[in-house]
Amino acid sequence: MKKVLVIGSNSFSGSDFIDLLLEKGEYEVVGVSRSSEKSSLFLPYKRRNSQLFRFYQIDLNKDLHLLEIILSEFRPNYIVNFAAQSEVAPSWANPDQWFQTNAVALTRLANILKNKQFLEKYVHISSPEVYGTCEGVVKEDAPLNPTTPYAASKAAGDLSLFTFQKNFYFPLVMIRGTNVYGAHQQLFKIVPRSIINVKGKKIIELHGGGKAVKSYIHIRDVSHGELTVMKEGSIGNIYHLSPDQGISVRDVVQQICDRMGTPFSSATVEVEERLGQDKAYVIDSTKTRKLGWKPQISFSDGIQKTIAWVEENYQEILKQPLNYVHKE
Repeated sequence: MKKVLVIGSNSFSGSDFIDLLLEKGEYEVVGVSRSSEKSSLFLPYKRRNSQLFRFYQIDLNKDLHLLEIILSEFRPNYIVNFAAQSEVAPSWANPDQWFQTNAVALTRLANILKNKQFLEKYVHISSPEVYGTCEGVVKEDAPLNPTTPYAASKAAGDLSLFTFQKNFYFPLVMIRGTNVYGAHQQLFKIVPRSIINVKGKKIIELHGGGKAVKSYIHIRDVSHGELTVMKEGSIGNIYHLSPDQGISVRDVVQQICDRMGTPFSSATVEVEERLGQDKAYVIDSTKTRKLGWKPQISFSDGIQKTIAWVEENYQEILKQPLNYVHKE
């Protein structure tokens, strides 16, 4: 049975990836996150009560020595790192914190991992934000052109990791996936927030009129892609995970309103665009698809599943903070 260490296990993507690993029943999994475990509302794997999973609360900015102890005991075959300061807008207020987590702490981690002989592959979850606004379809060799502190910090971390891969044969593979959505997502994200607002008869703010084009992909499709790259990806390569086409934020909210029987015009209001918002990025995932992966869940089905999750858990959701809460 292969061993997988998942860093950032409390994140939306990290927790779904763990849920997929435990569903397979072929992996022993250790999860690490800087905060204590959330409830099953946000961590789907908790409903499994699996004996194949253990969790440790560790902040990589402060307690990297504790991770070293776990590494020496667990000796994972694979490490998949989802940990990051990941929001764009708040990164303008505290850019140093974003660089500390996404570049400095990451570099310290890579320096520890570079000589671990038990490690078959280190899978790093990056972001297409590092490309900035691009024309046409973006491939893995597109130049980095970040336009926000978040994107710049991720680009800095990515470049740092590749120096270890080139000089120490560090078994790095990198993934850049597009806009994930689905059940269990953070409630301030556009899809769950719009569903909650429509249900609660609150207005949805469309920054820049919602004209920005995103590439929304269901979280379980992304998790399958990450598992494929973990097993089949070639060291030193970047892999994209994306749907076949992009969709504007405005159209996303329109579909939610239509499915929930609410007029779009009365449910939304246009507000000023966010600073540094990229107008569009549609990335090419041909390279990953050659490994045998492709998205399976249509956007309409994914939206319906997410609406059902909100409906089923609405009373518990109302007890949660609905806006982004910054943690240093």
